[in-house]
Amino acid sequence: MTDKTIFRLILGLSIFVFIVVLILQTNVLNIFPDKTLIPSWVFMLPALNAILNGMCSILLLVSLYFIKRKQINAHKKINITTFILSSLFLVSYIIFHSTGIKTTYGGTGFIRTVYYFILITHIILAVVVLPLVLFSFQKGLQMQVEKHKKLVRWSYPIWLYVTITGVIVYIMISPYYSF
Repeated sequence: MTDKTIFRLILGLSIFVFIVVLILQTNVLNIFPDKTLIPSWVFMLPALNAILNGMCSILLLVSLYFIKRKQINAHKKINITTFILSSLFLVSYIIFHSTGIKTTYGGTGFIRTVYYFILITHIILAVVVLPLVLFSFQKGLQMQVEKHKKLVRWSYPIWLYVTITGVIVYIMISPYYSF
């Protein structure tokens, strides 16, 4: 497969995921108009998502530890595991948001501003990080080390920020869940 084909696939997949998440956030499809039909296990998904994000944060730090010590195989294995967990997060996130369940943050004052700042930066960077991570993986797996390093300079801190702020957003909004 050529680099041009891989580029198109990564870009296409990133756009597709963005559109799916956008549709679910706006609840255009109204998949579960009757909230009583939502399976009970779905209500555990936000906590699972926070756990997955937290695990990804830890694994990203472990990955950095291994690459700093030139342990490339361990670095690769940790990053692949992190990517799998992030993919599971995305599936879980999509399932939860396909229900149309909405929760409004109930904090007031300065903490409300902090929450929305974290949430908005988290969302924007979550959109940006998917193609960056995929391109970083491509270059890393192809052992194009210099290109991989250039991409990771951006993708790593953004991915780490997104995983950490995902946990923070959950902690801040979970008291306001009404399910």
